[in-house]
Amino acid sequence: MSSGATTWLHGQRKVELLAIADRVGLKDYDNLKKPELEAALDDHMRANQTTLSKDTSLSAFFKRVTSSPVKKDSMIVEAKTPRPRRKTVVKEDLEPTDASEPETSGTALVTRSPRTSIAFASSVPLPPSPSVVVNQIDRQTIAARARIAEIWDKSGIIETSDSIRDALSNTVTIESIANSLELWGLFGVILPWKHLVAIPESTLLGTPEIPLRAPDLFQLLSSEFWSTFQIWVATSVMLPLFFSYFFNMTLKAKNGHVRHGRNVQSSMQYDPLTYNISKALIAWLVYAQGLRLGGFFNNQSVAVLEAAIPGGLQGVLIGTGIGALTSIYEAVLKK
Repeated sequence: MSSGATTWLHGQRKVELLAIADRVGLKDYDNLKKPELEAALDDHMRANQTTLSKDTSLSAFFKRVTSSPVKKDSMIVEAKTPRPRRKTVVKEDLEPTDASEPETSGTALVTRSPRTSIAFASSVPLPPSPSVVVNQIDRQTIAARARIAEIWDKSGIIETSDSIRDALSNTVTIESIANSLELWGLFGVILPWKHLVAIPESTLLGTPEIPLRAPDLFQLLSSEFWSTFQIWVATSVMLPLFFSYFFNMTLKAKNGHVRHGRNVQSSMQYDPLTYNISKALIAWLVYAQGLRLGGFFNNQSVAVLEAAIPGGLQGVLIGTGIGALTSIYEAVLKK
C-alpha cells in the first residue's frame, strides 16, 4: 500500500515531477518514465529529508511523510516484532517436477519489487534517440565537407586554372595557337609518320594488332622539306613581325609622341593588329596572286604549303581575322 507522500507524487504531472527532480538535485532522471520517476523522487527526498524539508514548495510531501500512520506502524512493528524465520524444507522431502519449475520461476518474477525492476531496466543498454543519431550524422557530414575542402585547396587546381586562364587571355596566345595549327598541318605533309613495327594481336588478352608509327626523320635531309618550311616561316612569322615592328601604332597611342627618332619605352614591341593585317595580305599575295619574290618561292612548295595548312588560304585569313578582332578588343579594354 502506498503512503501519502507517494500518493502526492503520483498526483503530480510528469512536467511537475521533472521540475521537482531538478529542484531537489536528482541525477539521471531524463529517461525515466513517470512511475520510475515517482519512486526515484520518493527515495531521494526521504533520504535527504533534513535538507529538503526546509523548502516550502515540498511541505505537502513531508507533511504526508511525518503523518503517515502506515509508515509509523510499520516502523514500530519492525522495531518490536522480530521477523519470523522462514520454514526450511529438506531437499529430500521436496521432489520438484518439471511442471513446478516454471511456476517457481514465474513466482520469483512476480514477487520482484518495482525498484528492482527499475534498476534492472536501467542496466539494459538502450538504443540512442533519433535526435542523437541526427546530430551524429550532421557532425560526420560537416567533417567530410571540411576534409574535401581541405583536399581541394591543397590540390592547387584553382591556382593552376587561374594561371592557365591568364596565359590564354591575350592576343599573343591566340596568334600562337593559330600558327601552331598551321604548323601541325604542315608537318603532317612534309614530315609524315612512317610505319615501324606492329604489336601482334593477342587472343589471350583479346587485343588486335597495334601498329607503331614515328615521324620519318629522313625527310629533314630533303630539299622539299626545307623549301616548304621556309616559305611558311617567311609568310606567317618573319615578314608579319617585320611589318608589325616598324608599323607599330601602339607606340604613339601609348606615349603620345616620338623623341629623337626613337620611341619612349613601350610595353609592346610588336603591333598585333599590324601583324595580323600584314600576314593576311602576304598570304593573299603569295597563294592567290602568285607572288614569288623573284623565284625565292617556287610553285611546287607554295602548292604543298597551301594544301597542308588547314583550310588553305581561307584558313589563314580566318585566323588573322580572329587575331585582328582580338587585338582591337584588347586595345579597347586597356583604354
